Amino acid sequence: MRTVIFILQKEFRQIFRDKIMLPIIFIVPVVQLLILSYTATFEIKNTRIVIVDQDHSQASRELVFHFESSSFFKVVARQQNYQQASEWLQNGDADQLIVIEADFEKKIKTNQPAKVLLVTDAINGSAASLMNAYAQQVIQGFNKNLLAEQIPLQNKPIQIKVEPLFWYNPKLNYITYMVPGILVLLVTIIGFFLSGMNIVKEKEMGTIEQINVTPIKKWQFITGKLLPFWLIALFDLVFGLGIAKVVFNIPFLGSFPLLMGVAAVYLLVVLAMGLLVSNLSDTMQQSMFISWFFLVIFILMSGLFTPIESMPEWAQWFNKINPIAYFITINRMIMLKGSGFSDFSESFYVLSAYAILILMLAVNRYKKVKA
Repeated sequence: MRTVIFILQKEFRQIFRDKIMLPIIFIVPVVQLLILSYTATFEIKNTRIVIVDQDHSQASRELVFHFESSSFFKVVARQQNYQQASEWLQNGDADQLIVIEADFEKKIKTNQPAKVLLVTDAINGSAASLMNAYAQQVIQGFNKNLLAEQIPLQNKPIQIKVEPLFWYNPKLNYITYMVPGILVLLVTIIGFFLSGMNIVKEKEMGTIEQINVTPIKKWQFITGKLLPFWLIALFDLVFGLGIAKVVFNIPFLGSFPLLMGVAAVYLLVVLAMGLLVSNLSDTMQQSMFISWFFLVIFILMSGLFTPIESMPEWAQWFNKINPIAYFITINRMIMLKGSGFSDFSESFYVLSAYAILILMLAVNRYKKVKA
């Protein structure tokens, strides 16, 4: 154990001597958390629309007012005809066109179907679907107001009143959903890259041969190499949780020791994967490319940005070996739902098995020359 302590002292001294490493460990995660939490969102706001009002009636002005008063839309121009408005869409200066036909109010008063043309820039298919849905909601709200005015009070049909209850995220705040996932992303990147560059850095410096011929046992060397980054990643997680609470007011309904226990096991998986990559690489450049290759795949398929249920069946099966997907789910359950161990025990056991398997592969891959 004394040997491990000496190795730890060596590793921490190297970390704190490196002027580039310190900002990466302590400053970059904070900046990424603050930036990604606000920008990594699929909410659509300030959709730029161009109005083509060919009727110029009270009814058409009321419909336009509904769009202007919505926080999801921003009227950027009013044109006289469709051709002029379409140029805004083609030039990328607008996202939607609202075209109101010339006899809009007349048809409403004579109980005829009044038409509104809605044209959406659909280069981004998912964003176009949301913009279209929001616009239709505005038009439907306008239509309900018309029906309420036209039908006498005594003849109004009985309506079913719906009172929705939103559990775990009552305000439907997208940041509340994203921050727990981004925290997982940050500790993963820190743990994976730092451990991935550790041993290969010794190779580039030429000190790995000196270490190999010493009496240090393999388990002592591996423990001394991984433990500093395990502690640093846990510290970053705790620090990130504090920022999530203070800056974003993210609730923490579950058990803090339970979350840290799961995080400790998860980080063993990440660090072991980084160690395996470091053993396979001869240069830091190789290590960074291999690490980035696996991280991009794991992150994009983890459910952080896209629900796993919306992925193809083969992708859902792939996520059964994606450790990031497991921990993102568990972190959200503990923080936002207050879930206990029994609620995600199966996922925890998978992470534990994953940690043992990857650690065995990483340690076995490291070849130490006997003194």
